[in-house]
Order: sequence, then C-alpha cells, then structure tokens
Amino acid sequence: MGAGKSVIGRRLAKSLNLSFYDLDEEIESRYRMSVSTIFQKYDEACFRKLETSVLASFSEKDNFVLSCGGGTPCFGDNMELMNKLGTTIYIKLPANELAGRIANSYHKRPLTEGKSDEELECYVRETLNVREQFYSMAKITVDGSGTDKDVVVERVLELCLGL
Repeated sequence: MGAGKSVIGRRLAKSLNLSFYDLDEEIESRYRMSVSTIFQKYDEACFRKLETSVLASFSEKDNFVLSCGGGTPCFGDNMELMNKLGTTIYIKLPANELAGRIANSYHKRPLTEGKSDEELECYVRETLNVREQFYSMAKITVDGSGTDKDVVVERVLELCLGL
C-alpha cells in the first residue's frame, strides 16, 4: 500500500509494450462496486475471496503487467499463484515513507481511513512486519525508497531483463 505499484506498473507495461491491469480496478469492474463499498457492505474476508477469484482469472492471459493490492499476496495461496503467473516484483520501502505517501494520497484506502498520522505509521509498520514473509517470496525485490518512480521502473527493467 502506497509503494506506487499502479503507477510503476503502468509505466513498466508501457516500456515493455504489454497490457496493464490493476487488480482493484478489475474487481470493481467485474463486481460493479468500489473496493471501499465491498469493504463497507460486506467485509475484508469477502473482498479477499473476490480478489483471489479475479487474480486466478489471470492464468488465462499471457504477457501482461498486473498491479495487485498490498494485501493480495498475503491471503490463501495468492503469492504462490502470482509466482506461477510470472515474475513477481516487491517494491520495498520503509514504513515511515509508505505512511507519508498514504497520508498524502488523494486515494482513500478502507484499511487506513480515519487514522491519525501516528496511528497510520504504526499500522503500516505492523502490517509490513506481518506481510514481509509473503513479500519476500517475490522473485525480484527492488528498492523504491526516496526515488522517482521512473528510476524504480528502470531498476525493475534492469533486474528483469538484465539491461
């Protein structure tokens, strides 16, 4: 959450001349309601089931870049499925930087809404501690800290293609 996955994914897909998909956008399109509405109307468990179902549908596609939510790899066998689908990339940033990005984002996130800056940083730090075991299963880890998103795209291309 807040690492820039969607922006970086779009730029990476453009650089590689591939189709780009955002998993949250795919969920919203398929179920005709926003992620926030799914969380409000149902709950996180329901959202995670829908997320896994949409993620699994990508096994029918070839040659694409998919941006997943920060929680996607951490539920069910999603990380294993993602690794089977292709090259997984973890954009690694420290908790304080992620919290700052989330706090300054125009995009509201159901799991962080209403938190003070201090509560947000604590939440991000705790969440990262839990999720790191899944993120570390990515085939590639790239440092996204304190740098422009285009630089991150270049780093990903270097690591993926050996440029």
